[in-house]
Amino acid sequence: MRISVIGTGYLGTTHAACMAELGFEVVGLDSDPKKIEQLASGVLPFHEPGLPELLRKHTASGRLRFTTSYAEVGAWADVHFIAVGTPQKAGDHAADMTYVDGATSALAGHITRDCLIVGKSTVPVGTARRLGNLVRESTSGDVKVDLLWNPEFLREGYAVEDTLRPDRLVAGGDSAAAIDLLKLVYAKALKSGTPFISTDLETAELVKAAANAFLATKISFINAFSEVTEHVGGDIRVLADAIGLDNRIGRRFLNAGVGFGGGCLPKDIRALQARVSELGLDRTMRFLSEVDEINLRRRDRVVHLATEILKDLQGRKIAVLGVAFKPHSDDVRDSPALDVAAQLFNAGADVSVFDPEAMENARKRFPRLNYTKSAAEALENSALTILLTEWDEFKELNPTEVGDIVESKAIIDGRNVLHVQDWLDAGWRFESLGRRSV
Repeated sequence: MRISVIGTGYLGTTHAACMAELGFEVVGLDSDPKKIEQLASGVLPFHEPGLPELLRKHTASGRLRFTTSYAEVGAWADVHFIAVGTPQKAGDHAADMTYVDGATSALAGHITRDCLIVGKSTVPVGTARRLGNLVRESTSGDVKVDLLWNPEFLREGYAVEDTLRPDRLVAGGDSAAAIDLLKLVYAKALKSGTPFISTDLETAELVKAAANAFLATKISFINAFSEVTEHVGGDIRVLADAIGLDNRIGRRFLNAGVGFGGGCLPKDIRALQARVSELGLDRTMRFLSEVDEINLRRRDRVVHLATEILKDLQGRKIAVLGVAFKPHSDDVRDSPALDVAAQLFNAGADVSVFDPEAMENARKRFPRLNYTKSAAEALENSALTILLTEWDEFKELNPTEVGDIVESKAIIDGRNVLHVQDWLDAGWRFESLGRRSV
């Protein structure tokens, strides 16, 4: 079985390399010749643990190659995965379907053999059925083309594991034969016991939207309570531990802090609201507006705390540790950390930043910050330290050693990951989200 993956961004490159690892011949397609050249030489243009090794392994073996030609993949592959982006529209909450529509249309116009098209991209409900009609209208009657939707559930930092050993597989479509073919692609995961859920197109599309909406709601729920515990003098960590022991709730995603970001949760909950509004169900997902607002409010709270500590931000050096939206990633899309750093800069602070992986991406988005070569350089002579991405090297900082290089021993733990007593014993003023000031 020969596989093509349309789109070589984060999702597409990961899926292509993992399909090669599973033993398939794979071609990745993208419209950007420079990206294709880079990938073909085994160079990954973003950070994802474990993926560079797979890319180098299978470009060297010949099992994975890259192209810009739809004619090539349309005449070659048995299964085509659509893995292009669906960013938020400028000035609107809705998803921009330009890339999905364009890729599907271009592929359909070059298909010359029976095949299966499988959507991986996160799309508004109703998209797959619309694209199925488009494919049927665009392909020759001499070939049989089926379309399924198979949403991705990748976690940045664990994408290889999530592709090779997923916790579930969901496929929506009208053809039992197409479902059986997709099961052959995922035979290794299914043999190891991965649940496979076969459903209609609409449910498959909604599964990803529902999953991200639920996770975003859970994070904003605990962050809403962190506002209360801060106000009354409670401890959000203990509260989360206590309710997390209820197996109906669970402890995961109950970590209060500066909130969620990245290329998925923020845009996906907004796109869901936009889509249900188009369906005439305006009130159904109204609560997601509050989820979004709570999340953004946590960023403002960090800036407010910094102002409380320093009184006047003008000209004061602030060390920001982390600008990626989460550890093990270089992704700064809708990053709470980068947003806070930018707000502090705009308020007049001298902001020095360090992140183990996300410096270049952050510099492209907000070049006016002072990007340093190490955490120590960022911390040197700083009046305030703010931890915003929970990289291990930041969690393991020695407060006594750090205290010797800063101007003032004041820290805001924006992720609630530091051991408070260690920092207090070293003479630091310690602030965090969801706990009393100490």
